[in-house]
Amino acid sequence: MGKKVYIILLFLLAILPAFSQVDNARVEVEIRGSVKGKENYAPISGVQISTNKGSYARTNSLGEFKIKAAVGDIIVFESPEIETVRYRITSEEDIDVLVEGYGDASASKKAKRETTSVRNTLLDHQRFLDSANLYKKTDLEKSIDFIARSIEPLGTSGNRAELSKSLSALGEVYMYHKQYDLAITNFKDALAARQSNSTKLLLGKTYVLNKEFENAESTLLPLIDMKNMVPYQRVELYEALGDANKGLANAKKALEYYQQGLTIAEKNQISPKVIDLNSKMADVFANEDRLVEAEGFYQNSLNLSRKVAPERLIQESEKVADYYNQKSRYADEIQLRKSTLNELKQLPKRSVTEAQPGFLGEDTITSQRINYKIANAYIAQEKLDEAIPYLEKSIVEADKEDDLVVQKDATRKLSEVYKYTGDFTKALASYQDYVAVVDSLYVRKEQELSRAARLNREIANTQNRISSLEQERELSQSKYNLAVTEQQLFEETSKRQKWIIYSLLFGIALLAFTAFLYYRSNKQQKLANNLLALKSLRTQMNPHFIFNALNSVNTYIAKSDERSANRFLSEFSVLMRSVLENSEEDFIPLTKELELLELYVKLEHSRFADKFEYEINVADNVDVDAFQIPPMLLQPYIENAIWHGLRYKEEKGFLKINVREITPDILEITIADNGIGRKQSAALKTTNQRKQKSKGMGNIKKRIEILNDMYKNRVEVSISDLNEDQTGTKVSLKLKKQ
Repeated sequence: MGKKVYIILLFLLAILPAFSQVDNARVEVEIRGSVKGKENYAPISGVQISTNKGSYARTNSLGEFKIKAAVGDIIVFESPEIETVRYRITSEEDIDVLVEGYGDASASKKAKRETTSVRNTLLDHQRFLDSANLYKKTDLEKSIDFIARSIEPLGTSGNRAELSKSLSALGEVYMYHKQYDLAITNFKDALAARQSNSTKLLLGKTYVLNKEFENAESTLLPLIDMKNMVPYQRVELYEALGDANKGLANAKKALEYYQQGLTIAEKNQISPKVIDLNSKMADVFANEDRLVEAEGFYQNSLNLSRKVAPERLIQESEKVADYYNQKSRYADEIQLRKSTLNELKQLPKRSVTEAQPGFLGEDTITSQRINYKIANAYIAQEKLDEAIPYLEKSIVEADKEDDLVVQKDATRKLSEVYKYTGDFTKALASYQDYVAVVDSLYVRKEQELSRAARLNREIANTQNRISSLEQERELSQSKYNLAVTEQQLFEETSKRQKWIIYSLLFGIALLAFTAFLYYRSNKQQKLANNLLALKSLRTQMNPHFIFNALNSVNTYIAKSDERSANRFLSEFSVLMRSVLENSEEDFIPLTKELELLELYVKLEHSRFADKFEYEINVADNVDVDAFQIPPMLLQPYIENAIWHGLRYKEEKGFLKINVREITPDILEITIADNGIGRKQSAALKTTNQRKQKSKGMGNIKKRIEILNDMYKNRVEVSISDLNEDQTGTKVSLKLKKQ
């Protein structure tokens, strides 16, 4: 009895392929996964994996596999050690198979050691990643070193899930420290190892931070169609798309994305994101000079910030104050910044600088910087005396906090204010302080540049170390795959050779038999097609004749000529009955055909007695009974002579039908009329009439071609002008004896 198997799809926010694109087109992708024991995650090698479309693979010593397949395919797992399992592929997600009961007490010591080794490797990997996250904000170098150490235990195992986690964590570290190019590279490598929605979202956000807005949009847009994103990630996605479009100066789309994110955030009560999105929508409106809307959303963000952490309120207040400054609303700016100073004094020192990302960077929210901005607002209003105390506070606090940048700016500004107020002594003293601060700042900058250069070298070395580990892992995995492929090829070679030989022999025999059947079937099919075509063609009487004949009856009835109508109908019924009796025959005696023609011409003459006379002559030496002819073969030619030649003749015309013997085995039947001729008749016809004639003559031509093919050229027809002036028409039909 095979062991029970559980299929667990790792919905780690991986990217679905873009199939609609397009609509029902089959697009193959590379599906990856593993087969392991459920209890101990021991890898199971040698499991055969196949799809209903013919793709094949086998798990390696680590229980991993990769196979070409498309969404909708059935993937089958087969092995003597497990039950056969079938699963329909619904996305490009990796597939993990967990086998219950694999690796019990009877397993070998080697298998137990391998299981323990795998477990320890995963524990070491996660422990190093936890350490890297711990030092992520405080020690860039140490954090990167821990990530490199997390990759080392993976060795050549090719465990792409853990590798992707390490590379993604490295990208987040670089992203936090504004090394955006390195962050982008590592996020891409993480996605190459394993597709993940969260990693792709991080990549898109990093593109935005690096001002690569088009790349950000193209990266993030496919995520909109993902169905397995949690609400917080969905909000982040729309926020990042809004940021990208804001960077592309597409305000309308940016607002649409922000609004979609805001709707989800409000529905799921994600307060921080509700504040962020209100604030960002206000930024867009402000950039578009839509001040009423901007003011409304800024007020929303401030009101919402008061309900959460004080740090968030301080951050948002400073942002709104900057907006007031841009719009020269200095009184509102000063009032809001003073309120922020009061809030700031009530917070512990470390909570201010570490609570929110907005407190980091060049524009750190500190009391010395806020005092400096308040002073600038007073200066903008030319209230210099009121600005001086705030500049002095800013200088004292900056000196206390060793903030040389703010101390430099505030000292220089204070010197300028004293100069404008006419206090040159204080202006000079402040300027001398400014020069001293600049010198100190210059020395510090040199030290920072030196440390940055050293750190960059360390980062480069660590990054190279990580790249080397990845290349080594890929090389080892390639070697292993090559070895497995060679082994499979060796096992299949003899089977394939025998199969090829037997297939060739069977193919040759099958080809010969098929050729024979094809020849016989083709011959029978051709005969059947000819018979079917003949049956169809000979049952087609010219609809003009039937229609016109019935019109003639109608004319007789309208004239109250009942006797003529009855006579015409009686003769017409005799003709139709004879035609139907002969409709199943390929050939009938020439005697019957001449009788039918004579009856047909008689009917037409009764209708057009003022248009033509006719004569049917059969030579005395002709043995009419010895010849056979296809039924109603001559009727269309006679009809053409009457309707298109004689009917349009001003004076009364003449139709002559002659039957004579050319040789004892060949008979010639001629139909001659002295009508207006083919050229003039064609000029008089309408487009519809031309189509009808072409169809009628085409049917006769097809009948003759089929009959000649079946009976070896028994009928030959030629048409020519009767006279040199292209009047009159002559049809010559030569008939061979059967």
